Formats: sequence, C-alpha cells, structure tokens
Amino acid sequence: MVPHTSTSFGRSPTTPPQGLPSPPPPESDGTRQPAEPRWTLHGLNNGAIFRATRRGVAALPRSLSYAIGFAGTWLAWRLMRRTRSAVADNLRPLFPGASQDGLERHALRTLRAYARDVIDFLCALDADEREARGMFEWRAEDSRRLQDLLAEGRGVILITGHYGNWEIGSVLLRRVFDLPLTVVAMAEASEDVNRTRREIRDRLDTETIEVRKSLDTALQIRKRLSDNHIVAMLVDRHLGRDRVAVSLLGRRAWFLRTPALLAHLTGAPLVPCFIERAGRGRFTVQLGEAIRLAREAPREEALRSAAQTFADRLGERIRANPYCWYHFYAYWKAQDDEYAQVD
Repeated sequence: MVPHTSTSFGRSPTTPPQGLPSPPPPESDGTRQPAEPRWTLHGLNNGAIFRATRRGVAALPRSLSYAIGFAGTWLAWRLMRRTRSAVADNLRPLFPGASQDGLERHALRTLRAYARDVIDFLCALDADEREARGMFEWRAEDSRRLQDLLAEGRGVILITGHYGNWEIGSVLLRRVFDLPLTVVAMAEASEDVNRTRREIRDRLDTETIEVRKSLDTALQIRKRLSDNHIVAMLVDRHLGRDRVAVSLLGRRAWFLRTPALLAHLTGAPLVPCFIERAGRGRFTVQLGEAIRLAREAPREEALRSAAQTFADRLGERIRANPYCWYHFYAYWKAQDDEYAQVD
C-alpha cells in the first residue's frame, strides 16, 4: 500500500508576507497552544512500502496488483491495531449502531478501497491523452465551468478532502483538460516518499509548492493565482492555529483556514472537486459550484461560511461513499488541542 499524502498549507513560523496574518505570539497565561497532529508518522507511511508498491504496479498486471493489495491490506489491518482502531473510530458517525467489531470490518473495507485507488493512480501515470480521457466520466458543463472561472483571471483554488482519488486529479487536469496546475503539499515525513511524490508530479507537469520550506510560501501561492493557475489544496486537516471550525458528519472539526483566506484576499473562487472510483481504472468527477466569499461580510464570518459550505459538500460525499474517506490516524481525537501525534 502506498502511503497517503497531506496536501495543505501551513504558515511559516516567521512573519508572513503582507496581506496574510502573522502567527499569534506565544501565550504566557498557561493556555495550551493547539498541537499539530503528526499525520504522516503512521506505519503505512514509509519509503520501502512506497517503492515496492510503485515497482510492483509498474511490473505486474493490474489484476495481480489488486490481489496483492487485497492481501496486503488484510495483513496491515490484522497487525496494525492502532491504525485499525483509529479508522474504525473515524467511521463511527457513519455507522452509529455498529459494534466495535463491525466498525473494524468497515475499516478493512476502507483500507482496501484506498489500495485500489493507489493502484489505479499509479497505473494512470503511463496513460496518454486518449487513455486518460477514457478513465474519467464528467459533465461537459464541468469543463466549461473551469474555463469560465479561469477566464475571470484570478485563478482557481480547487479544494477537496482526503476522499476518493484526489491524486489522480493531476491526470485529469493536465492530460485531459490541459490546464495549469499547482499542488500545495505538506512534505512527507519520509524523504523517500517525498522525493517520489515530487517525481510523480513532475512527470505529470504539475508544480509542487511544499509548505514551510520557504519564507515566501504565501507569496508563491498568490503568484500562481495571479498567473491564472489552478491551485489544489486539501482542506479537511488543520495545522496549529491555521484552522476554522466546521461541523462535519454532525461533529465539530477544524478545517484549514488558509484556502478560504486566500480566496478572500485574491477573489479566486473555491471550487470543490471529488473524484470517485467507478470501477477498474474508471472514475467519476464531481465538480461542485464555486464558493465565493462574501466581501461585504466580516472576514471571519465569510471564512467560516465558506469552510462550512465545503464541509457540507464533503460530508454528503462521505455519507454516499463512506469507505472512500482516508484518514489513517484518529481523526476526531485530532480535533482536540491536546492531541499531538498519531494515536
């Protein structure tokens, strides 16, 4: 199984460029600062697994890769008790009457769905334009909507969650729609994984901006928007105080604040996008209506409203396909300030 990526935006600990808020000063009244969950430190996320999966998928028939993924995820499910328990707890709002054993069986289905998505993504890397077009089902108005939004000249902030096959969106946007794409990504804990992911994006002619690697990250993102690029960001995880409160699946959660903030500052629309597996190497594209921030409303109110609108749309997709929501740590516990690491 290939480890998942954390694509998001986090502020540099130094003073950010003008137009973005400065990080709050250290608190001296004994109040705890919100901790930053270390999402990438779980057992699935290591370079050896990543390399083996990539090589295996490149060398083997897809059906055999599926079979290996089916067996490998069962083994991970059996041996990685904390991961199994975490995924089961993440699914609890979707199956409120299920027993712990039942939730853990649902967790196995989640791991297997993720493995299939990873295999399909790696297989898609060799697809030419014709083959790529055959992978996706989308509405003609979706393509026109993106073109119309880009015609406004402010760029587009494409937002999604750790749901479905978000990585394969690069294949759709670059090889099918031929649109400029920049992915804003949190660096992986494993340097091997991080290097390989960058190589994959480079192969797809997709630019990567790694957060917290440069003092001018915010300026880089704003520059891509001013160049009328599509900037893709994952929203359903937060980093420290870079967060906005939402209700997701009937529970409180923190989403990343910066995508909505950038939309407010630049006028770029937020466009929800979800890519769901429809069969062997086939995907449906769910492109939502643009979310535009109300400039006449107080800024924080506008940011919360935009984030909640996206949370509602993500929640709808998760309820429709609960096994396609991929968090391999205790997601709900990570909404508490005291939570500091993968459980």
